[in-house]
Amino acid sequence: MLSKDINRRPIGVFDSGIGGLTVLRDIAATLPNEDTIYLGDTARVPYGSKSRETIIRYAREVAYFLVARQIKLLVVACNTASAFALDELRSTLDVPVIGVIEPGARAAVRATKTGRVGVIGTEGTIRSSAYCKAIKALNPAITTFTQACPLFVPLVEEGWAGDEVTAVIAARYLSGLKTHDIDTLVLGCTHYPLLKDTIASVMGPDVRLIDSAEATAEEVLRVLSANGLANPGGKSASHAFFVTDSPERFLTVGSRFFGPGLEKAALAAVGA
Repeated sequence: MLSKDINRRPIGVFDSGIGGLTVLRDIAATLPNEDTIYLGDTARVPYGSKSRETIIRYAREVAYFLVARQIKLLVVACNTASAFALDELRSTLDVPVIGVIEPGARAAVRATKTGRVGVIGTEGTIRSSAYCKAIKALNPAITTFTQACPLFVPLVEEGWAGDEVTAVIAARYLSGLKTHDIDTLVLGCTHYPLLKDTIASVMGPDVRLIDSAEATAEEVLRVLSANGLANPGGKSASHAFFVTDSPERFLTVGSRFFGPGLEKAALAAVGA
């Protein structure tokens, strides 16, 4: 049975690594009264190369770690885990569970005027067709076009988001989507918001970029409000960070994603 102080419990957020910090950043900006606990499963990243069964097991283990810390809502800030493990988590956990794919798909459907939507992501996310399926479920008349952009993640983590090398690679990846005359492009990876300026420059002003991190933060606000779970405030929000390997690298690279406020991270024993 949930205690009466559930409103003041934290929101749990997890990712296979660092990229989910963009989702956390937008949640913190959209809901400044909410405490959060973030876990990056950095010892087992990437999830995209693993089997469905392994991804579900990893997601379940990470989710249980966060639920044990009395969270009131779980955000799966990982596209791969959202694609493969969301139904499992929703059926086994006693808290609301939100992924990043459904909010991004809904935002794309609302945004498109021509019914021609592009999706970019990692090879695993594109192979899963999760965004295309979610968009089609909302509006079967929409035509989707996809492109895997595997080099975007290491470029972002190297701090090369604004480098001219990244601009050249982006132009190469996105050239095919430009020929399909899309008017909306879903950034289907949590690393990609750091490349917004570069991607926008390549695609041009007539293409609306859909940031799944922003859409997910708005969904968290909606679900908390609908379920009477919003924190009424009264104190500054706190953000706790856990990782399963190398806190030092997480802090160094993660600060590019989350910004000020990422100062320490603790090691978490998950799946032991």
